[in-house]
Amino acid sequence: MEYLLLLIAFLCGFACKFVSLPPLIGYLVAGFILNALGFSSNETLVSIANLGITVMLFTIGLKLNIKDLIKREIWFASIAHSLVWILVCASILFLLSFTTIGYFTELSFAQMALIGFAFSFSSTVCVVKILEESGETRTRHGKVAIGILVMQDIFAVLFLVFATGKVPSVFAIGLFALIPLAPLLKKLLFEAGHGELLPLCGFVFALGGYHLFELVGVKGDLGALIFGILLAGNSKASELSKSLLSFKDIFLIGFFLSIGLTALPDMQMTLIALLLTLIIPIKFILFFSLFTQLRLRARTSYLASLVMSNYSEFGLIVAAVAVSANMISDQWLVIIAMSVAFSFVISSILYKNSHNQYQSFKDALRRYQKTKALPEDEYPSFKHVDVMVIGMGRVGKGAFNALSESLNDAVCGMDADVDKIKKLNESGLNAIVGDGENIDLWENIDISNLKLVLLALPSIEDSSNVTQQLRNANFSGKIAAIARYEDEVKPLLQNGVDEVFNFFTDAGVGFAQESKAILEQQKT
Repeated sequence: MEYLLLLIAFLCGFACKFVSLPPLIGYLVAGFILNALGFSSNETLVSIANLGITVMLFTIGLKLNIKDLIKREIWFASIAHSLVWILVCASILFLLSFTTIGYFTELSFAQMALIGFAFSFSSTVCVVKILEESGETRTRHGKVAIGILVMQDIFAVLFLVFATGKVPSVFAIGLFALIPLAPLLKKLLFEAGHGELLPLCGFVFALGGYHLFELVGVKGDLGALIFGILLAGNSKASELSKSLLSFKDIFLIGFFLSIGLTALPDMQMTLIALLLTLIIPIKFILFFSLFTQLRLRARTSYLASLVMSNYSEFGLIVAAVAVSANMISDQWLVIIAMSVAFSFVISSILYKNSHNQYQSFKDALRRYQKTKALPEDEYPSFKHVDVMVIGMGRVGKGAFNALSESLNDAVCGMDADVDKIKKLNESGLNAIVGDGENIDLWENIDISNLKLVLLALPSIEDSSNVTQQLRNANFSGKIAAIARYEDEVKPLLQNGVDEVFNFFTDAGVGFAQESKAILEQQKT
């Protein structure tokens, strides 16, 4: 049975990838196919799905700066959006109760508000997966989206406490002792090294946080998130996150399958789920309006709103608790599950081309942004430079440091990660905060003297998007990019990159050249 689950998940995921759709859509479809074939969820699959969510929240915490949550655009937007959305959604359900559709006519206003609350969440799994695949978790809109997701997770925890009547024990106060223990946790992480002990250390922390919080009556997933936050900022946090990436992706397949295996809907349930999916644009409009009113730039507001325009797995958890407490009927759990699945498909498809969408509508969208931007959204300025390196990961930083030795301030580094740029600036290096895929950035800084741009980005999609934005901004210099695999070279060249360096091949050539230089020195 387990092999059949994997086989169908693989085939559906591969089919979606073949038509340029995210594989997660295929996993959702696989769940419904398996359901139709008579399969049902089991304890093993549920455990895998829960493990995937736990590890995912832990890795979110590893990348999270707690200071981001206390920003007004995060906490105020989260609270305001939830309240307005619940009112709007309940009102729509109230209007639908005047129809002859039984599922709506049987609802009380309290139940309508509860369903609106379940739909108020955006999917942590879907949003983080989309942002990671596009390399945008550290961008301004990525941080805004993740910050709001964390706030929504907190709302869900509070609901579960009140709905289930499960009150944290008095020992929950002792959890505050974790704060002074953070240095010890970071020390343990550092001593784990770089091998198989590192991801094992990650699982110990993630699951340890989960069970510790459960032990004192607090939702375990919050514990995994908190443990990740305690380790954030450590030099090994990024490496740990990458070491857990493949594990997390495999476990989350179980989560997507479990949604499809929740129940097999009838035609009327499917139509109602589709109808409720059609109101998602209202969620987008609410987010966009709030973000622009809070002085976020139009592009940040658009991308963050778009990626958040979906329903959430936490909505399913809320609905499941409500069903168990006899607050709503179990049919609504199926309808909400279907709506969540449909919203994943729509969100994944729409965001795939989001940067080009903004390029098309940017003039209309900019009319809604405030004249005075937030301080951290001010466009950077830099001295006259000849070379810019975009992406301050290991490869980009290595290239940047090497070029800085000979070109000094004539080379400039760029990355969306504020912390990375801050460390480079403190070392006296010329680097700026910026998102290379942001056409607004290129239109508001002077690149007329720039001769060469090096793209050291994690995916060819990122490099292709940056290349397109540079060309749209009339950049006439040369663009070079790195590729991890041979089959990535041709697509980059076709998308306008002038020179592509195969990371592994050219690293080997460089190693050989350095070795030959050592031999020559020995001869002399």
